Amino acid sequence: MTSDWISYNDLAWTEDYLAPPEDYEREVSKLIEILKKNSPIKSRTLLHLACGAGGYDTFLKEYFQVTGVDLSKGMLEMARDRHAELEYLEGDMRSIRLNRKFDAVIIPDGIDYMKTEADLRRVFETCSLHLKPGGVLLIVAKTSETFQNNNFAYTGGKENVHVTLLENNFINPQKPNTYEATFVYLIRRSGEQTIHSESQILGLFPTKIWEKSFGDFGFRLRRYDFNGLYDDNLISEGEYPMFIFAGQKTS
Repeated sequence: MTSDWISYNDLAWTEDYLAPPEDYEREVSKLIEILKKNSPIKSRTLLHLACGAGGYDTFLKEYFQVTGVDLSKGMLEMARDRHAELEYLEGDMRSIRLNRKFDAVIIPDGIDYMKTEADLRRVFETCSLHLKPGGVLLIVAKTSETFQNNNFAYTGGKENVHVTLLENNFINPQKPNTYEATFVYLIRRSGEQTIHSESQILGLFPTKIWEKSFGDFGFRLRRYDFNGLYDDNLISEGEYPMFIFAGQKTS
């Protein structure tokens, strides 16, 4: 199974313009800090689910032996080009089985693509099966209690190419536990513009579902605020609260 989202395949190359690897350093530092705080074992091996184009791995590989998994061929191609020394596998985090145990599992981006509680629980099962006792699962997530409609703008360019990405987030009251994300890409090559758009339905769950999922799969849970990462990209007033859920596997 692979994804057919143009954002992560045909347009995956825009990642270098909109979110180059150096932009992830502050996020990764926070994840590593929380991982160390919650892990009773020395973490050396790390499974990175929804690894994308490998931006986080630029910094994660300084601390861990990283194995990345993603559903999008375009993103995986970029990750492999950036980090030829790392292992990257195409797979669905709901179903992939590597028959290996890791010291840590992280999902710093991509958990939103679980649109139902059943899908979310399948991811937790995957994480539990791939973690050693005492290992830590980190998930960067949003909660329905704090999420709100927002608009974002991202831009970047080099040589004769310039990319602008506009993103709209909308909570549709007719579709509980989800939100809609619409992306519009404005791409100019040597002055000539093309426009590409895509809409996705993503999952959005209340805190009680997150707590239940961690508890049901044997994780001791802590929650940390992870705000401010995208404030510079917000159009007009708004907030984009996020959390890091840290679960230590107890058995």
